[in-house]
Amino acid sequence: MSPSKRPASSADKQLTENVPRHIAVIMDGNNRWSKLHKKNGISGHRAGAVTARSLVDACLKKNIDYLTLFVFSSENWLRPKKEVNSLMALFLNVLQRNEIAKLHKQNIKIRFIGSRERFTPKLVALMEEAEKLTSGNTGMTVIVAADYGGHWDITHAARMLADKVEAGEIRAEDIDEAMVNEHIAIGDLPMPDLCIRTGGEKRISNFLLWQFAYTELYFTETYWPDFDEKEFEKALEDFAGRQRRFGKVGEQVEAG
Repeated sequence: MSPSKRPASSADKQLTENVPRHIAVIMDGNNRWSKLHKKNGISGHRAGAVTARSLVDACLKKNIDYLTLFVFSSENWLRPKKEVNSLMALFLNVLQRNEIAKLHKQNIKIRFIGSRERFTPKLVALMEEAEKLTSGNTGMTVIVAADYGGHWDITHAARMLADKVEAGEIRAEDIDEAMVNEHIAIGDLPMPDLCIRTGGEKRISNFLLWQFAYTELYFTETYWPDFDEKEFEKALEDFAGRQRRFGKVGEQVEAG
């Protein structure tokens, strides 16, 4: 029997049926990749940007609806000024290239989450232009977390709710989880099913703290620039083999 006509195995069926709808990625290891290859620091981030674009295409192939990328954290401003400036220049360069137009042609919607107060007006304008251009697209949504932190996100939501209480729009006792979620970044989207972190570290680093309540975590030693489609398949296979119980016992999940 030819490989193309072999019967689908149970593993194949499970991988096909149990695909995450929303994937979040902590793209770690760019600097260590640069050191390993004896290149300057920004080269790792440039290579990482190429990997991010490849991952978008891989997600499209898998019909994944949402991809959230942790591009720049609230804490990344603490890095050496030279590196921060290089990252901002790279971010600006990506937005100025025809990359956004390509994503638009692929029917991809772009969203940015995080504080924009410390970005330059030019960078903010380009972010807004990208969001406006792609706002009507109905395909996959790519969420870019820039100057984002989970603590900031929850604090920001709390402030908005406090403003509404102060204005008499709601009562404090009306605030519940659903209302908080409405004010959290991407609260209108499904919670991430899977978080992938590259680079060998095993922590979530203040990323999507509210949203990760029941997210499956996958850690790999692979540095982000080397995270190719084969490595992505490994993460999906690992996810497909997990039983998501959401507080229930396994028997309840199996019984439906």
